[in-house]
Parts: sequence; C-alpha cells; structure tokens
Amino acid sequence: MTVALALSETVRGTTSPNPPVGAVILDADGNLAGRGATQPPGGPHAEVMALREAGERARGGTAFVTLEPCSHHGRTPPCTGALLDAGVTTVRYAVADPHPLGGGGAEVLRAAGVDVEGGLLAAEAAGGPLRAWLHFVRTGRPHVTWKYAATLDGRVAAADRTSRWISGPVSRAEVHAIRAAADAIVVGTGTVRADDAWLTVRDADGALAPRQPLRVVVGTGGIPEGARVLDESAETLLARTHEPDEVLTALAERGVVDVLLEGGPTLAGAFVRAGRVDRILAYVAPMLLGAGPAALGPSGVSTITEAHRWRVEGVTMSGDDVRIAAVPLTGEGGS
Repeated sequence: MTVALALSETVRGTTSPNPPVGAVILDADGNLAGRGATQPPGGPHAEVMALREAGERARGGTAFVTLEPCSHHGRTPPCTGALLDAGVTTVRYAVADPHPLGGGGAEVLRAAGVDVEGGLLAAEAAGGPLRAWLHFVRTGRPHVTWKYAATLDGRVAAADRTSRWISGPVSRAEVHAIRAAADAIVVGTGTVRADDAWLTVRDADGALAPRQPLRVVVGTGGIPEGARVLDESAETLLARTHEPDEVLTALAERGVVDVLLEGGPTLAGAFVRAGRVDRILAYVAPMLLGAGPAALGPSGVSTITEAHRWRVEGVTMSGDDVRIAAVPLTGEGGS
C-alpha cells in the first residue's frame, strides 16, 4: 500500500474531477506483478493500469488500492469488473469510496467471493493524495489550501511592499511542487497589480513545466495590459467577484478539485471569514521586518473569543524556513 500511495502522488493534479489513485498487483506467490495510477479523465483507472502490467500474473493474486474499487460504469467500465475478470482473489484498499455512484465496490467483490478488507493506511491516504477529492465529494466544493510566506513577526512584505524574497530557495522549490499538484491557483487583482504574479509551475532552471494549473484572478479591479498572468503559458480565469463561494462554485463546475490560494491578506481574510480555507501551509522565515502588511486581513474577528482556531498537522524545516501545516478544528474553517 505504501507503493500504491507513492504512485497516487505522481498523478496528483492530472486526474480531476476523478481521484488520484494508486494500485499494486501481487501475483499468487506475493511477488510484484503490476503497478498503476489513475490516468487523466476518460483514461483508465489505477486498477486497470496495474492489471495491464500484471497480465496473467494477476490471476489468484492480490490488489492493493488506495481507494475502494469503483462499481459503476461512467466514462470507463467499473474497476470491480476488471478485477474479477483478471481473477484477483484478494483486495486490500485504504479508503472507502464515499461517492454515491462509485461506492459499494467492496460488497460487489465480496459477493463474487473475493477476500476484501479496507482501512489499510487509511489515514495516510485520506490526509494525503485523496484529501482534496474526498472533501470535494463530501461538500461539493473544491478543497482550498491557503499558502503564504511570512516573517517571524507575521509580515508578508516590507513597509514599501517589497516581498522578494521572504522565503528561501528550498521553500520556493517546494511551492512549485505544490503548485504542480494543484488544479488551480487563486490570487486577487491586488496581488497581480503589486507583484505581476506569473502563477506558473517552473523547474529548478526556471523552465515552464509541461502541465500548468488553471490561474484564477479574483476581484473587480483592473489588471494592467501585459500582465504576466494573462500570457499564454497557462489558462487564466478572471472571476469578477469578491465572494469566495461564487469563485468556488465556478471552479467546481469546471471540475476543479484542489485549489491553492496564494492571494494577499485581503483575499485570504475573505476566504477565512467565509470558512472556506480547509488547510494552511505557512512558510515562516527567520526574518524580522517590524512593519508592512500582515499575512491575514480582516477575517471577522473582533475579540479573542471569535478567533479562528486550527489544529497543527505538522511542523517541518524547509531549508532555513519553518513550514507549518494546519487544518480547522472540527466544525470550524472549511470543514
């Protein structure tokens, strides 16, 4: 299952609105026979890819899948049928499928005599590659990660609005990897005007990655002609609104599942105030400014009892910076 999880990570950002799933097939003797991951929409699912590689070695073997095999016929046939046709006799999956159409695959397999068990590394799958998709299925809204870089005193720019570079090179490289796995990057018109943000994924040499997430600019303010966010390196959506729910509804209609919010304090405050931030990734740099804009603008808090409270998922070093991952406490934020 660890291998299957690693496979699912390799296709994050390419499968929406389908989930990024990984699958591994062992033969009857327990030897690795096939590996696969979900292909872009309309393409084969992870189980089918792994079964293709395994061929006849799948007969009498075991399938490890990060998500319960689907049981319905959508753009592709059900994976339960593919597993049964291949002669797989044992299936282990991480997370049960909550989708009203795709769920129930485990019972279909059991009814056909397959030994099925779920829950293997479920927390790792649900909190990792499947996090955004599970949120999308349960709420109907894209999952929003607010990413920002700030100083030790919480500033995202100096008093003169300069901000390059608060975070270090290791953090910046990590952010490009995070962007690569997202479906869309969201900023406000103010960020575009202030930073001429490009919002693209680039490699270590600065070259554009072959796949680029959708760029989304939120707000009713003007955008300068020639702004880099309007170039042809990636698609750009202009969301002429200040309402987070209107933005997320428009993105959901486009099949966007995983959103990276990189806007400035005003846009971040609007999303937090609306309860539409589902995860925070904060890069804190060992730097002090003493003045300049804070990371978060007005978010509906006027007294300490109204504070938005979060649970820290992890704290790690990112070069010289500290990366903090946090999610809302139950019943708060985007949950």
